[in-house]
Amino acid sequence: MADPVRVLAFMAHPDDAEILCSGTLTRLKREAGCQIAIATATSGDCGTMDRRPDEIARIRHAEAVAAARLLGAEYYCAGCLDLLVVYDAPTIRAFVEILRKARPDVVITHSPVDYMVDHEMTSRLVRTACFGGSAPNLLTGDIDPAPPTRAVPYLYYADPVEFKDILGRPVEPDFVVDVSGEIDTKVQCLACHASQRDWLRAQHKMDHYIEMMKRAGAERGRRIGKAYGEGFRQHRGHAYPQDNIIARLLRME
Repeated sequence: MADPVRVLAFMAHPDDAEILCSGTLTRLKREAGCQIAIATATSGDCGTMDRRPDEIARIRHAEAVAAARLLGAEYYCAGCLDLLVVYDAPTIRAFVEILRKARPDVVITHSPVDYMVDHEMTSRLVRTACFGGSAPNLLTGDIDPAPPTRAVPYLYYADPVEFKDILGRPVEPDFVVDVSGEIDTKVQCLACHASQRDWLRAQHKMDHYIEMMKRAGAERGRRIGKAYGEGFRQHRGHAYPQDNIIARLLRME
């Protein structure tokens, strides 16, 4: 029997994967038997107006673990700080080590151009980790390093926030996954991030956190005539797999 396909969603902050691709992760696990992992660059130490960085980071880390558990997923964190995700040697090594520990066949990350630099830097770092994870001479310095990966994995970019680049131009997906049947799971996963939900609920006097996610999903869903959708673009540069494994696993082709 072939080993299950391993999928890693590697995003900047706790809750990014839940907003951008948790419906697709749920379908891949349920319909294709994939093993799922979620990683974040940071623990979300700036995600508060009234707590210390170390306090909110512990809270948000626990929320991320709880959300990942709902999806039956492993969780990793690279240990970066909010607004200080930088493309440098130590951070590249940290990302490579997570990639090697998760050993994904498929990776999903942020759009290369998005509304905040943390997302863009995470996208670049994940791309480098995907390419360099199989290079045995790229040493991470981890106390218990994982071996190099076997090959360059499939790489996908989730939609940017509000589906536009930093100049307001629309960013079109290569394809949209129907996640209409997974919207309740997305809501449950996002609700695990109570510190962010409560903050935004106090600011907006409504459940803005959940409603924002549902509005975005509904907009993408309309492109394919479904209630909710999640859009993706595939990285098809040199050395990366060229066929669309997500579409194949979900029988979209």
